[in-house]
Amino acid sequence: MSSVTLLAAGPGAPRDDLVWLKSQGTLLFEDSFEREETGTGLKDIGNGWENATADRAKGIKQADLDQGILKVNSATKEAGHMSHIHHDAGFRNGGVYLRFRFPESAKGVRLQVGFVDREVSSSIHAGHLCYAFVSEDSVLLKDSGTGFHSLAIQKRIEEGKKANSGKMPEKIAAFLKSKEVTVPWKGDREWHDLVLVTDGDAMRLSIDGKLLKEFRSEGFAHPAKRWVSLLSANSFWVDDVKVWKVN
Repeated sequence: MSSVTLLAAGPGAPRDDLVWLKSQGTLLFEDSFEREETGTGLKDIGNGWENATADRAKGIKQADLDQGILKVNSATKEAGHMSHIHHDAGFRNGGVYLRFRFPESAKGVRLQVGFVDREVSSSIHAGHLCYAFVSEDSVLLKDSGTGFHSLAIQKRIEEGKKANSGKMPEKIAAFLKSKEVTVPWKGDREWHDLVLVTDGDAMRLSIDGKLLKEFRSEGFAHPAKRWVSLLSANSFWVDDVKVWKVN
């Protein structure tokens, strides 16, 4: 199992990844959501977006395009899964910019933004590669593809629990912990700018122009981030999404 390196990149660090994306990258797509959705089905958000849980909660409106804003309200109980809204991307190095907001009425909110490659589902569960989790008091960066969502690691977890009276072995728990990092962030109910990039084996998250954390792990270097994905078990609003590749 490989080691992971944390880089010292505190709030206010000078790195500007939006400038990097714009100056070095190729814009793959953008969406300001200035339209109406056509229904509650897989493709009814339009402009290439798909709602992966639409067929699990048929007829329930999980995605609403309202005055140029994508408003997502997850039917987690009915679907048996959090909402998963995704769009084709396709890059090794690159990233996503978006504006997000947690609605006033939402409780315990957390937005998950990241990248997926369904073509490696035989070795990574559902192709989940890497994510940033943004909540009201912190942000978390995670290498899922070589961590928890690796099918080989899941097999080791299952076998380890069987041999350890149902408990997670400490060695495996420590390995999974090494695949993520959490830093404080004070959330609210205002609009915020988010930039999430992968650059070699590094993933960086910036909010409102400030680099919150750079984290290195081998899974971030996966050669094909085929989807950009937005997930939540509750509610979030998103606007002005742009995705670039820098490779």
